[in-house]
Amino acid sequence: VRRRIDETGTREPSIQRQGEDRILVQLPGVDDPERIKRLLGKTAKMNFRMVDEATPVEDALRGRVPPGSELLYVRDRSINQQDSTPIVIRKRISVSGDNLLDAQPTFQDNQPVVSFRFDTVGGRKMGALTAENVGKRFAIVLDGEVISAPVIREPIPGGNGIISGSFTVQSAQDLALLLRAGALPAPLTILEERTVGPSLGADSIAAGKIASIVGLALVVSYIIMSYGLFGVAAVVALLVNMALIVSLLSVLQATLTLPGIAGIVLTIGMAVDANVLIFERIREEVRNGRSVFSSVDVGFRLAFRTIIDANITTLIAAILLFQFGSGPVRGFAVTLAIGIVTSMFTAIMFTRMLIVLWLQRVRPQTLPI
Repeated sequence: VRRRIDETGTREPSIQRQGEDRILVQLPGVDDPERIKRLLGKTAKMNFRMVDEATPVEDALRGRVPPGSELLYVRDRSINQQDSTPIVIRKRISVSGDNLLDAQPTFQDNQPVVSFRFDTVGGRKMGALTAENVGKRFAIVLDGEVISAPVIREPIPGGNGIISGSFTVQSAQDLALLLRAGALPAPLTILEERTVGPSLGADSIAAGKIASIVGLALVVSYIIMSYGLFGVAAVVALLVNMALIVSLLSVLQATLTLPGIAGIVLTIGMAVDANVLIFERIREEVRNGRSVFSSVDVGFRLAFRTIIDANITTLIAAILLFQFGSGPVRGFAVTLAIGIVTSMFTAIMFTRMLIVLWLQRVRPQTLPI
């Protein structure tokens, strides 16, 4: 299910197992929910079978179907065309869709089709099937419905092929998506469906933004009162940090969600924590009798290892959350990872640059810290 949702390009999906036989799927910002339901409603079990050309279709329609065959229908998927053509095919599966490696929508003779590629085993089976049955028809069956039943003109080595069947552009894209994502082990039934208006989500995002602003204001007030002019430098670095985070999220086209906002708030705290470590180390060096420049240099140098160790540990946790998490958890992990990298840069490099520039310009005898 997750692979199918991810193939649609939906951002920040939440897919959770509930009990033994239910799955909760939450999808924000979906433009076409009916398409999503169609994609989830199909098991997408595809196989290739030979057509039973020895049994007349008329006999099959009267119920006279041989034991090794069955009557199915070829449905025309073209626009405004819902007719079905009966066809008798063998029950024996010659090649299974489990051996598919990839499927992509494409065009052939200006008509939408689906190209597919088998793995080594599937390619070998398809090559043998087509080599032994040149001039005969074989059927491509998806969920009990025949997509197409072409005549084998020549052997198909290599495991590559084309599925044609009066597709529309959208139906070709959907079929390729289903084949790439793989078949479901069992059919899904939609038990309940809810649509949440954008105003509720917007209110939550607005509340999260307010919380971020209030938290930022409290942090700024604390660090300025505690460290004076050095605190001002830390605040400037913090604002640069926030700008970098927003810029990187924009470049990555990431969606700002509530977990993402939580990651930003956590990043603010971590950035301030790094500055506190540096400033406290500088204070300690001043108490030990070092000069102004020496205190700043030693303070940054000694705090560097502690900051790096702490942030790398958190970065590893963020990577693991992204790797093994899903939906909102991954959004939180992305924001947190970006914030960790930018925080280390602003705390270690940018803040130091501001303080050193001030020291070189003013050359104070004591530090306002």
